[in-house]
Amino acid sequence: MLKRNMERARSALIGLGTAVLSVPAAANLPDAPEPEGGYEEGNWIDLMQGYLFEGGTVLATVVSMAGFVWVSWTGLTKFNEARQGKAEWGEVGLLGIAGGVLLLVIAFLLQQALAIIGG
Repeated sequence: MLKRNMERARSALIGLGTAVLSVPAAANLPDAPEPEGGYEEGNWIDLMQGYLFEGGTVLATVVSMAGFVWVSWTGLTKFNEARQGKAEWGEVGLLGIAGGVLLLVIAFLLQQALAIIGG
């Protein structure tokens, strides 16, 4: 019991020491960058629209990357199947063309969505 209490006291002291030492570090945090496009001081609606647009840009990039990874993974899988004789080489070519068109359509639709969000 004494050993467990000593362990708790030690953990509490380590936590308190960490908290005390991290206070000066938290005081020197940089300000959040303002979104591009500008806004007047005190106009919170334009500020939030700017942050929404930048968030949409990040989301569009993530969706594009996910589509690229999915098409690449599927293409590599089909290529491996064709090497093993489980699939035809024409399927690999068709998948490459269809995947490329799919990526172009995704990029176009995300660009249009960002143009609408951006105003």
